[in-house]
Amino acid sequence: MTLYEWFADTAHRYPDHIALEADGQALAYWELEQLAEAVALDIVAETGGVPRRVGLLGARSIPVYAAYLAVLRLGAAVVPLDCRQPAARLSMIAELADLDVVLVHGNHSVDSVKMLPLPDRVEPKGIALPEYGAGPDDEAYVLFTSGSTGRPKGVSILHRNLHEYLAHCIEAYEVGPGCRLSQTFGLTFDPSVFDLFVAWGSGATVVAPEPNELLTPVDYIRRGRLTHWFAVPSVVGMARQLGYLPTRLVDTVRHSLFAAEPLTREFSAIWAEVAPDSRIHNIYGPTEGTVTVTGYSLPADPADWPVTSNGTVPIGQPNPHLEVVVLGTNGLPTVDGELCVRGSQRFDGYLDQADDFGRFTRFEGVDPAVDYDGSEPLTSAHWYRTGDRVSWESGELVHRGRLDQQVKIHGHRIELGEVEAALRAHPDVDQVVVLALDGSLVAAYTGTQLAAADLERWVRERLPVYMLPRRFEHQTLMPLNANGKVDRRQLEAQLFDLGEGR
Repeated sequence: MTLYEWFADTAHRYPDHIALEADGQALAYWELEQLAEAVALDIVAETGGVPRRVGLLGARSIPVYAAYLAVLRLGAAVVPLDCRQPAARLSMIAELADLDVVLVHGNHSVDSVKMLPLPDRVEPKGIALPEYGAGPDDEAYVLFTSGSTGRPKGVSILHRNLHEYLAHCIEAYEVGPGCRLSQTFGLTFDPSVFDLFVAWGSGATVVAPEPNELLTPVDYIRRGRLTHWFAVPSVVGMARQLGYLPTRLVDTVRHSLFAAEPLTREFSAIWAEVAPDSRIHNIYGPTEGTVTVTGYSLPADPADWPVTSNGTVPIGQPNPHLEVVVLGTNGLPTVDGELCVRGSQRFDGYLDQADDFGRFTRFEGVDPAVDYDGSEPLTSAHWYRTGDRVSWESGELVHRGRLDQQVKIHGHRIELGEVEAALRAHPDVDQVVVLALDGSLVAAYTGTQLAAADLERWVRERLPVYMLPRRFEHQTLMPLNANGKVDRRQLEAQLFDLGEGR
């Protein structure tokens, strides 16, 4: 099925069930379907036909959710845009994606592309739409990730990339009618696809947060009577730093999922106090692999939780319909190397085919892997190179950091993730980010403010002296990017300015 057919099939089976709660309203599936069709008609009227790709610019609201479905109903691809992004970057994305039109909710704009304002109240039209014609090989959505050249890379996800993934998640996390899912992720961040379509593919309800409610997740969970919570650890970490994370008040959540950042044992223990009846899952995946490709569920008894080399919760095993291999620098399998993935969730390549070079590899199990250089067709047999370093530990995959976070300091190659793991193990430290600035390491951390000498001693007892950060900077809160993850670039600028001022 296509992404829209997942929704439409549920709307046919459960028309009166609540599909969405947002803006102080509750919409049944039949109501949301009618609103989506009304927006779809507006798009056809304004563009003179069925577009190929449609931008969507706006925050969480009923008109935006309806517009997302409207684009899919027309068989077009959704290209979510973030209103917090600079205008120049939005215009660049619009050009790279070759957008036909941008649907806009609120006081936003994108240069050099046709815009269609979304009214706060969308009225059903009662007019027939063009026949639905999308198929498994058509685009569902396009997301843009940061590019090493400064130009965003377009990731095109097809409907067939999603089918097995949604079916797996609905079964694995026991989602169905009566379930109520959080929606913590912005639409430009692909875990939002889980939020929306795991719910809408099963008869569950999406409960959107109210303004600033992500700063008080317990209030959000209790108000929304959520049964499923999905977020980056930073969202909860920030609430804890602000003192907004009371324990043992959450009694509705059955499954808590975390992704996109390291999930530590310590953090998991904190969340287990917040939502004691919830099963905690650590799931992992790149945008190019369609949301998440592996998962690990912590045992119910904390005494049975695994102890890993870096103190994080394992990312576990691949989804049952996927294959993974860990390759070393010699292109052969190893227990500690780069994670590569293939299968139905793996995307078919970037919008700009030049971005494919070196990001895929061919490995058949005997000879060393050969990276894709464009000299042969890119096929489903190619593995996607995630750029993530993982290790097999006690039969489970453990995320060890990004390969591009390896730096060279005074002739020594250093994994920043290894230094971060050592500092995170300190009982008074919460979040840690280690950066290489001006030829030395600088560590930023949250939690209790500690003397630099104490942290120095702690690191010296665990790592070689050449891995010792030159500075330790306490942060009340880590800066977050639009996806709720720690914004390493903003933090780097802040730490550089602090260093300049001393």
